[in-house]
Amino acid sequence: MERKIEKNLLEWKDSPNSLPLIIHGARQVGKTYSILEFGKKYFKNVLYFNFESNSELTKIFDKDLKPERILNELSVFSGKSILEHESLIFFDEIQASEKTLTSLKYFAEQSSQFHIIAAGSLLGVAINHENYSFPVGKVEMQTLYPMDFEEFLWAIQEKNAVEIIRESYRNNSECSLHQHFIDLYKIYLCTGGLPQVVKEYMDKGDFDFVSIIQKNINDAYIADMTKYVSPTETIRIMAAYNSIPAQLAKINKKFQYKIIKSGARANQYELSLHWLNASGIVVKCLKTTAGKFPLSLHAENNSFKIYMNDSGLLLSKFGVSANAIMSGNEGFNNIKGILAENYVANSLVINGYVPHYWESKGKAELDFVIQTKNGEVIPIEVKSSENVRSKSLQQFVLQYKPLFSIRISLRNFGFENNIKSIPLYACFCI
Repeated sequence: MERKIEKNLLEWKDSPNSLPLIIHGARQVGKTYSILEFGKKYFKNVLYFNFESNSELTKIFDKDLKPERILNELSVFSGKSILEHESLIFFDEIQASEKTLTSLKYFAEQSSQFHIIAAGSLLGVAINHENYSFPVGKVEMQTLYPMDFEEFLWAIQEKNAVEIIRESYRNNSECSLHQHFIDLYKIYLCTGGLPQVVKEYMDKGDFDFVSIIQKNINDAYIADMTKYVSPTETIRIMAAYNSIPAQLAKINKKFQYKIIKSGARANQYELSLHWLNASGIVVKCLKTTAGKFPLSLHAENNSFKIYMNDSGLLLSKFGVSANAIMSGNEGFNNIKGILAENYVANSLVINGYVPHYWESKGKAELDFVIQTKNGEVIPIEVKSSENVRSKSLQQFVLQYKPLFSIRISLRNFGFENNIKSIPLYACFCI
């Protein structure tokens, strides 16, 4: 499957001053596949080392961290020659070997002619729970997220659709294939963007098989929770994770600890939420009290929403069948707003934004506020239907006078009253 990260990887490869590269992200987002495909495409050979499945590898790094010796032993271990500038060395699940992570510093300083990529599903969690000597300033870092809707269109052989959508986005012109793309958006809500799930849908076209894989992935996430924390903390993480659908089903979607458990307090579950965030399986959206640059200056760390990193996994958590989504029955109507907001949150994060939400004295709440590279603060209202009335957006505009506003809904493209109308399927254009 074609992924956008390939462009970033190629730029890293061709840079004369490239450092070892760390790719992190949640499990099942496609890190291993994407890196191996990139290696096979642009290098003479790839040396793949998985530190989670082969504990013997760590012994190579236990002696010392001299790159020349390590490279010689890795070459013997793999049975492949390591060629300067022409081999890709791939350390997978690097969080399972503290010294391997530390060694990247010495590769950067002493063996920059070798291309090294490291990946870790629980890297953020491991670093925060162990005494890792992280090679600060000696590595480059990138995050791989689940496939966005654009990558999904590539995967299902709808690549031409992307330019049609982008053209309408640029010109604020109605898209003649609007309903077709809405139907594809609904399919994406059901599959989500995890490559294994998308492939299952492509191969079989049967959502029953899709839902089985989604449940297995949710279970695998929970199994990961036992690796770096105590049994007590594992229970708390599971409880916080399992509460997300109920949190998002509230009218006020601000995360409330009492939803996890009656009488629960912040100090009991702060670490649990930090684990979920560090593992990449949730998106945290802080409240901002003002629509002014910089948004971080006005953020309230104690007020936030938590979204799941994938719409398909959220749907699985709700236990609503994909057939209900596709047919538009009452089961879908009850959660379509939640799914749309979760989908938009992830789309913004994938595009490099740090999403906030805005609240004014409890009287108005705006779904998202983003800050552009130019420092413009743009409000975003999300609607899951064609009904687009919004007093909160009007209040934000009156108070802060943004350059323009964005409304995401089932309506076609347009621009009116300084509001850019974007269909849900076009979020990847923002």
